[in-house]
Amino acid sequence: MARGWESKSVEQQQEQALTDTGQRRQQLTAEQIAKEQRKRGLELSRKRMLQQLEVASNARHREMIEAALKELETELKGEA
Repeated sequence: MARGWESKSVEQQQEQALTDTGQRRQQLTAEQIAKEQRKRGLELSRKRMLQQLEVASNARHREMIEAALKELETELKGEA
């Protein structure tokens, strides 16, 4: 029975999150939405680069990843 209550709570939280996101999106202009999407894309790219940096063993490859990371971080600062 506890599991049933828990799933209802999760369902309510998901519905609330969707409602909040929908209301927030209505308040944003198309330009603001595009800017937010670009920022999310840059953050995901940065995360992917960090993961690649962790496993990179070749020194030249690591340098390229570090350079890409610096550029992404510069762009992210410009987006803020």
